[in-house]
Amino acid sequence: MNDRSVVMITTSQVQPEPVELWRFVLYFLRLGAIGFGGPIALAGFMQRDLVENRRWVSAEDFSDGLALAQLAPGPLAAQLAIYLGYARAGVLGATAVGVFFIAPSFVLVWALSVAYVRYGGLPWMHAVFYGIGAVVIGVIARSALKLTRLTLARDRMLWGIWVLTAAVTAYTQQEIVWVIVGAGLLKAAVTGWRVRTREAAWTMLPLVGMPAAATAGQPTLTALFLFFGKAGAVVFGSGLAIVPFLYGEVVQTHAWLTERQFLDAVAVAMITPGPVVITVAFIGYLIAGAPGMIVAACGVFLPVYLFVIVPAPYFRRHRSQPFVKDFVSGVTAAATGAIAGATYVLGLRAIVDPVTAALAVGTFLILWRYRISELWLIAAGAALGLAVAAR
Repeated sequence: MNDRSVVMITTSQVQPEPVELWRFVLYFLRLGAIGFGGPIALAGFMQRDLVENRRWVSAEDFSDGLALAQLAPGPLAAQLAIYLGYARAGVLGATAVGVFFIAPSFVLVWALSVAYVRYGGLPWMHAVFYGIGAVVIGVIARSALKLTRLTLARDRMLWGIWVLTAAVTAYTQQEIVWVIVGAGLLKAAVTGWRVRTREAAWTMLPLVGMPAAATAGQPTLTALFLFFGKAGAVVFGSGLAIVPFLYGEVVQTHAWLTERQFLDAVAVAMITPGPVVITVAFIGYLIAGAPGMIVAACGVFLPVYLFVIVPAPYFRRHRSQPFVKDFVSGVTAAATGAIAGATYVLGLRAIVDPVTAALAVGTFLILWRYRISELWLIAAGAALGLAVAAR
């Protein structure tokens, strides 16, 4: 589908095609099993597959889900998937999509955790990530471009918000949630709409974080659940944003893992499909075995789930109001700008030499020109990484 058709879908009121819930959920099971590239790429896959190709989701629902996912704490891809499930079939759809989207990466990380503990580390991961990391940047860049064209259309103010947020994210190397919220308020104010504080208060509901849970000195299962619940409740935007938070607590404060173990946990998350935040499952396994893995995953995803299904009814009920529509469009423009800025930040870490630069650029151009599964490019990047390491 060309870029012009993307704009048409954005600006027209295309109704979603009817689809059975089991087929809708099965798509997210497949995406969780083969979807590489992190939250930005996963959101791009959903937009391409569900909005453009299959038309199971309206462009309006996707844009609303993207905006809510940026406003609420937690990993973007999982929140967006849960919201789309809610838009399709209410709480049942949100629950089913959330479980099946996470399940494949959880099972794969479990297998890698067992192998890691049994064989004393996975040194090959670093060679694999050398190639995969560069390919992922190309995938993310293409997905970011698609999302930008989908959400901004030709609105000059939205493009200005996008540029500003992208620059701020790239400079600070972090997503600043109040910049995103401010962009929404600015868009609403400029268009001249005014609402009473009481009428607009619900729009801030997703920003109310869970109270910080104090973790015990010993990593009991209860302490792990509360700790990872706090992590899922206070980290905004990308699943990658949880990494510095976890490092400070898991390595520096509690000393539950060594530096090497934590880096391996991040590598596991990056070379497995599905949401990047699944790295908490690997960490939980290293701390307390299979029970620790389960409570870590449940802890981090529970607030993610609640922060979507609780405000979603209000979000959908009021989204047709002019203030809310302008607010959402401003937030979405800022969110896509933050995604573009994050692509630059991630690229600085993954592109380290001419080989990785060529991989990233080549991946972008291939995806721009041809319809090809990203999985083949990921596999090629992994193979090249192993070949370079073996020299």
